[in-house]
Amino acid sequence: MTYIDEYRDQGFAIIRGVFHSSEVAEMASEADRLYSKGSRYKSTFRHQNILYVIQEDKRLGRVLRFMQWPAYISPVLARYRTDRRMHDILSPLIGSDLKQVINQIIWKPPHSQCSGYAYHQDHRFRRPVSAYRDLESSFVQTAIAIDPHTRDNGCLTMFRGSHKLGDLRLGLESSVYESECTISNAIDKGLNKNELVEILLGPGDVALWNPYTVHGSKCNHASINRRTYLNGYVSANKSDRGEWAFRGGNPCSLGIPVLVQYEGLFERPEPHYVNGQPHPFNG
Repeated sequence: MTYIDEYRDQGFAIIRGVFHSSEVAEMASEADRLYSKGSRYKSTFRHQNILYVIQEDKRLGRVLRFMQWPAYISPVLARYRTDRRMHDILSPLIGSDLKQVINQIIWKPPHSQCSGYAYHQDHRFRRPVSAYRDLESSFVQTAIAIDPHTRDNGCLTMFRGSHKLGDLRLGLESSVYESECTISNAIDKGLNKNELVEILLGPGDVALWNPYTVHGSKCNHASINRRTYLNGYVSANKSDRGEWAFRGGNPCSLGIPVLVQYEGLFERPEPHYVNGQPHPFNG
């Protein structure tokens, strides 16, 4: 069975060893640089589409949970978001004309207590709904593992086949990154705990999943980091939002930011601290 068959049948797939150790080391170094930069902010901070989400961890103090659109200020990460290997993985599923609506680094520091993500479906973040068409067959989420992803450091867990159930309206009453990864919430929606799969990854592996696949992850209780580079792509003719990633299979550079998720991009583009939850993470 190919990764394409697995993706369509299970709602997710893993491709091993896509990126070499030297490339992973380059991404890791860049992730550390951005973590150091972002950790200087006293709370969640935004500049145009770039977003640093800061949270207080009971054990570690102030931590940078994740950063959206690091590729605007990181030539290294900009290069990997349009790497030819990413195109070749995606094109059999959603074509060669692709926009990008997710560009994000997630950090899970060692022994952190607030690094989990509640079970959810990614389609909830594709807003407004009217900007996306045939989302189930036109959008693919990818994750490049920078560190090993293990049970102890909070690997992703996914419900096999859950993408076939459509919109389950799972956990919409709360923020994904501020809620616990509790299986009972998913079971209440009719999911089978026996179909829960741990997505164990090595550095350089790529995981991909459907926008309706139910997934989540627990906190990092290990002594190693768990850094991940997320990139979500959509067929260009199916989305009114997003930065171009590939046109006819050719990589596209980032220019002046365009409308993706931040509705206030043109009204408030200046650097500023965010009061309350940043769009679109509120329920």
